[in-house]
Amino acid sequence: MRQRNRKHLDERLDGCAEIYSDKGDILDGEFLAHHPLHMEIGCGKGRFITTLASLNPDIHYIASEMIANIIVLAAEKAKEMELKNIRFVSGNVQYMADAIPNGSVDRIYLNFSDPWPKDRHAKRRLTHKNFLDLYEKLLTPGGEVHFKTDNRALFDFSLESFRDNGWELDEVTFDLHNSGFEGNIMTEYEEKFSGLGFTINRLVARKKR
Repeated sequence: MRQRNRKHLDERLDGCAEIYSDKGDILDGEFLAHHPLHMEIGCGKGRFITTLASLNPDIHYIASEMIANIIVLAAEKAKEMELKNIRFVSGNVQYMADAIPNGSVDRIYLNFSDPWPKDRHAKRRLTHKNFLDLYEKLLTPGGEVHFKTDNRALFDFSLESFRDNGWELDEVTFDLHNSGFEGNIMTEYEEKFSGLGFTINRLVARKKR
């Protein structure tokens, strides 16, 4: 079912023009040249990335989300918080890879990505080899992917995918909230489903140097 646009969507997005664009031109050279530079693919309503940006003003953040109805909420949240170190872009992973120079990103966050559970859709999973190859190009030497999901089948697939493609794995846990890990920032989705008793899986994968 096609999602209806939020009321006054275009005007609301225009109101966030300093930090949002549906084109890569929002990512100017000066912003991209800053390090550390972190990116979240699929930022949803923006709770995770805006919290990070507010806690770490010395880090630049890029947040992408394909659905304009959702990214507008994230951009408005960042605008309300007066965050200057974050940019929002509508588009898929390939679009982001084309808009950002190779070797620019120090860390990529994948939080609760669509699991695409059917085998015939495996290539759409954001931890499939095709996407890992894109991340490898975007990341600096030793750059990291931080991945969280409540879907155990997707997590098992991702573990195998990272290992098969030569990534170094660290901080692997099948129950994040009982692992002793400090500094976890929950997404809206994570808070809801962990509250329902779902366990959260997490890993850090490092690019081959």
